[in-house]
Amino acid sequence: MFAYILRRLWQMVPTLFGVMLLLFVLFHWVGGDPSYILAGKSFSADTLANIRHQLGLDQSLPAQFLIFARQVLTLDFGISWSTQQPVAEILASRIGPSLTLALPMLLVSLLLSVIIAAIVAYVRGSLTDRIVTLICTLAMSVSALVYIIAGQYWLAHKLGWFPILGWSDSLATNLWYYIPLPLLLGLVVSLAPDIRFYRSCFIEEMGHDYVRTARAKGLSERAIMLKHVMRNALIPVVTSLMMSLPYLFLGALLLERFFGIPGMGNEVLNAVDRSDFPVIKAITIYVALATMLFNLLADIVYQLIDPRVQLK
Repeated sequence: MFAYILRRLWQMVPTLFGVMLLLFVLFHWVGGDPSYILAGKSFSADTLANIRHQLGLDQSLPAQFLIFARQVLTLDFGISWSTQQPVAEILASRIGPSLTLALPMLLVSLLLSVIIAAIVAYVRGSLTDRIVTLICTLAMSVSALVYIIAGQYWLAHKLGWFPILGWSDSLATNLWYYIPLPLLLGLVVSLAPDIRFYRSCFIEEMGHDYVRTARAKGLSERAIMLKHVMRNALIPVVTSLMMSLPYLFLGALLLERFFGIPGMGNEVLNAVDRSDFPVIKAITIYVALATMLFNLLADIVYQLIDPRVQLK
């Protein structure tokens, strides 16, 4: 196991290098010259030259890439162009609000979707199964933006059950007052596809030979579902979970923007609006690193769930 982890960590190096190279090329060839953005509308040649020198843009491309590589290795991406604050401080202050919304949403969605999917798979073909499948299909056909706007208008504006938007420095106030509505809407958006996916996983496992063998031995359907099907169906569930974990730190972009939550997703949209490339580069690298690490963690969890899985 230890050798496998070391090998996977070593394999991450060329992947990270590819991400850095692609980001560097896009930044320099598509992003344009940031000196004009920072200089404003009225600028002189001396101002542009000074800004380019501060950013290292007057050096050769290999030298600029080495500067970028040093930033990645030290996780220090300098100063934000729009706020003149250290990028690390900005992102550190945004992770808390994102996790306050995304973590409960992930846990509640996972728990509810797995339970509902197991129930409808257990009674597959029944009226309950068809109704749940139809509701999920209809829910998936509606845009998340529609849910957000309708929820804000009816539940917050018309009925006054929730605040329309806002955020507080108090965690208790946020969890009790500001988080419930975006959490509810986030669950409405995420539950339908998760239930459909997990239901398919459970039904596929229930059709395997080992289930028929367990039935032939006289085990009850409930015992088969809990002791055999559930355990094997957890592998695609873990895959789905691990794929979503890196985006916990990125947050829910639309929910954060519409509800005024100062999280990472909101910061991404603000950075794009302001062409704040240091923030964009930092978030891109962080998400890439988190994705690779959580993929490694998923493989380790696979073997813990099923020791027959061989890590190569």
